[in-house]
This record gives sequence, C-alpha cells and structure tokens, in this order.
Amino acid sequence: MPDPPQVALVADAYGASADEPRPALVALSPYGKELQALALTMPPQRRPSPMWDGCIEAGDIARVVDEGYVHVIGDLRGSGGSEGEHIGNYNAGGVSLGQDAYDFIEWVAAQPWCDGNVGMIGISYFGSMQLLAAAERPPHLKALFISGGHFDFYETTYHGGIMWFMPRAAREGRGGDSGWAFTDRVKSRMLETLSDEDVKARVAARLADPDVQAWPNLVHTLHYPTNHEAWFDIITNELDGEWYEERNPVNLAAQVEVPVWLQIDQGRGWTIDGTIEAFNQLGGPKKLTIGSYPPMQSRPWVEEHDKMFRWYDHWIKGIDNGVMDEPAVSVFVEGTREYATGDQFPPKPVEHKPLFLRTRGRLSSEPETMDATAAAPDGFYQAPLTVTDKVEVLRWATPAFEEPVEMIGTGAAHLFVEIDQPDTNLIMRFWDEAPGGKRQLLTSAYLKASHRELDLERTREGDPIHPHTRAVPVEPGKIEEYVLRIYPFAATLLPGHRLIAELSNDEPLADEHNALLPPDAFHLPVGRPVTHKVYRDHAHPSRLVLPFTTK
Repeated sequence: MPDPPQVALVADAYGASADEPRPALVALSPYGKELQALALTMPPQRRPSPMWDGCIEAGDIARVVDEGYVHVIGDLRGSGGSEGEHIGNYNAGGVSLGQDAYDFIEWVAAQPWCDGNVGMIGISYFGSMQLLAAAERPPHLKALFISGGHFDFYETTYHGGIMWFMPRAAREGRGGDSGWAFTDRVKSRMLETLSDEDVKARVAARLADPDVQAWPNLVHTLHYPTNHEAWFDIITNELDGEWYEERNPVNLAAQVEVPVWLQIDQGRGWTIDGTIEAFNQLGGPKKLTIGSYPPMQSRPWVEEHDKMFRWYDHWIKGIDNGVMDEPAVSVFVEGTREYATGDQFPPKPVEHKPLFLRTRGRLSSEPETMDATAAAPDGFYQAPLTVTDKVEVLRWATPAFEEPVEMIGTGAAHLFVEIDQPDTNLIMRFWDEAPGGKRQLLTSAYLKASHRELDLERTREGDPIHPHTRAVPVEPGKIEEYVLRIYPFAATLLPGHRLIAELSNDEPLADEHNALLPPDAFHLPVGRPVTHKVYRDHAHPSRLVLPFTTK
C-alpha cells in the first residue's frame, strides 16, 4: 500500500527564540491548542467550580517558559487546525498517532529555537499520547513525565464491563469539559471500515440491551452517529478486542526506553490500575508516585510541576539534583498521610487475607458456620432509574479497629449472588468511616455479571483478571460466584475507624465522593428491574480478600 499523504499539524510554541535555543516540552491532543492557552489567563479551578474544564490539561505555560523550556502545544491530525482525518481509536486515517507524534517531536527538535532535547507534558489524553510517542522511539525524545494517563483503553471506558460516561464528556464537551476540537474530519472507525449491514447489526445488538434502551443519549447516538463518531465507536465496542488493543499504551510500554515518571492520584482506582501495569512494563529508568485523594486535579492543570521539572532538569538539562537517588515507588497512605516507599508496587510486603460477609451487616475475619437456612441471604430489589431516583445499597462493616490497620495493593470481592435476570451490575465501594460518621472513599470494584469469566492463567489470590472478550448471560435463579477486582489503594484505618463495604447495581446520584466529580463521571445504570440475593453462609463464603501489609 502507498504511504498515506503527508498532512500539516498546527502548533503554538511559547518561549521560542532562535537567539536562545532551549529544550522543548511537547503537548499533543485533539482538545485544541487555543483551549490550552487559557492557562495564561485563567487561575486554576478546582471541582466543583463551574469554571473547571476537564480538557485544559497541557500544563502551566508561563511556568514552563520561566523554567527555561519551550512549551509546544499541537493539535492532532483531523482535530482543531490540523489537516488530515482522525478515524477511530488512536489511529488516524491509517497512521497511528504515535507515528504522528514521532514526526512532530523530530520537527520540534530541528527548529532553531530548540536545542535538540525534547520532553513531553500534559495529563490524561496528553499523558496517553506520551507513551504512544515514546513507543515509536523518536531519537530526540529524552524523557517523559506522565500524570493521570490512561493506559488500558478498554478499562478506561468499561469498568469491569460497565460503561463509564466520562469518555463521552471528554470527547463531546459535557459536564464541565469542552471536549475535542471537532472537525468534519473526525470520523468513526466503525462507519468507515464496516459494511452497512455490519453497522446495522452492531447497532441492533446494542439497542437490544435493556441498559442501552433505557438511556436516551445512547439510543440517540446509535440512531444518529453524525457529530458523535468517537462516542458511537465506544458504544458499539462493548467488549475488549482489536479496536482497543491495536494501539493500547499498556501493550506498548515495554518498547519505551527513555526515562519515565508516572504519577496518579488516589480515588479513581481503575486509572491507578492501568498506571501500575504500565509502570511494570517499562524497560528504562522509571518512577511511580501515587498521590493523595481527592481524585480530580485543577484545570488548568498545575499540580505535580515541581516533580516534573526536577525530572526534566535531571534528564534533559543534565542537572545532578538527586532525583534518581530517591525511591522508585512512592505511595501516599490515606489515614496516616505518610508515604510508603520501595522499588515496586506495593512498596511493602503484603498478605492477602479475607474478611467474610456475615449476618447483620458485619465484616469478620472468621467465616460463617451456619448454612443458608440460618444465615439467610441479604437481598435488594433495584428498579430502573427511569422509575425511581432511589439506589438500593447493601452495607457491611467491620467493628471499630483498636489498632492501626494498613492495606496497600489490589484485592478481590468474592460474592455468591443469585439474580432473577440475565444480567446486572455489581458495584462495590469501600470507605474509611471515622468516629462520628465522616467517611472517605478508599477504592471501588465493578463487574457486569455477564463478564464474570476469569482469566485463570493470570488470576492470583487478591488479583483477579477478567478478559472482557465475551458476555455470557446469567442463568436467572442460579447462585453464581462473582469475583470483582478491587482496584489498587493505600490506606491505614486508624483506631476507632471502620471499614465499610457497600454493594449496589447503580451508583448513588450524589454522595461524599461523587460530589467531587464532574456530572458525567458515573456509569450506565441497569435498565431492568433486578432482584439480588447475596449468599454468605458456610457453603457460600462471600468475602473480601484485602492486601494487609506485614511490616
């Protein structure tokens, strides 16, 4: 096949002077370079400020220039002012976005205002672009600092198989996000590559899902994908597979040789999960920092700049500032509000131990001895949100801890559940409850019941892996064991505090955690009425398997 025609990408370069060549920090996204320029005029906003815009993610322009770098902010092909077509998932008109980033970085390095040394900057989408670029190994790219990147594209959009709405906001401009700088050259991979018959079949299959049927935006997008192409592709790819895997950063991380510092904050466990997986795959010098809760950084993004400039001053400017003498992994531990450090994650030795679900809403280290006739199952009936605003929640709690209890790592929730429908959501959230009732979210777990299949070769105690490559309907009335992945977290529960585990099939519309998030940062509710029975007797040992540190 002939090479795709060349296209021109547009960019703004701040602090560029041919009289004083400097190293450059490159930011690439489809959000529009003009949006990023607001960092020069708008003070950083924190949630729930109505001025918070989730897409202003390229960094503090003025500080980048003050620190002696050129800040280069570009539009990806097909978006904003750049030429070409953007078709599908991190692949634009047959050219991977990593290949475009390679060419862009090498062009920057050749400019008279650049001294030939290039790093990259920006969070979230900008962060994912960094890993895609580095996997292509551009010769003048010297190091990366990635905050809040998304490295497993399926897990970014379907948590445990349950659709997350935030990617719609980021692409289309909803709930505090300006979204992509769309042009008529942003196109759907499905519409461009599948036959009309195949597209109709995919649309019909999605519309047959009761959850999709009950959500107006999904019905609308499936019928009218024009101007919703990026979201249409996500809706029509509800299983993991080629569309997500072809340019998945976590699969490319092993090809990255330049030094990389990965940073992520707690409170959004799925993002921590992908960050840790990417860190483990990286082959060059690397660091991992997991910061404190809450989960949403300011916009314009300004946090972590101190770390970033220490990193780039060392690897790009050659300054011996001791950054590599510090531990590779640093994890903020909620509760004690101290950092645990080490060479890997978890940074301390851990032992996975069970806490069993017991009668009267208790969590206990001792298993149930009674059978189901004496230890009757807990249960809840959830009506669709089309007819009720009430989300039913089951709750289990430990007694108040007498000594500090520290947990760092991933976990698993083994639930024996009987449902009366072919599918449901299982959503668990875990809280640190202080005396007096104030509580903070520690982590979460999600699983669509039809996605319960485990990858048995990769699954370990406290570390379940689901392939999400097929959906197997549940047999109504049958008790099944569902193993939910509890996303990574780090916390010490102090004396007097309790661990709370909550189970629902939808998310409460507003609570202590959701109030910190943009309006679209929730998951697709279940669209049919479902009765759930959670068995936790001697024959059905429903339990949490949690990562307790051993020293």
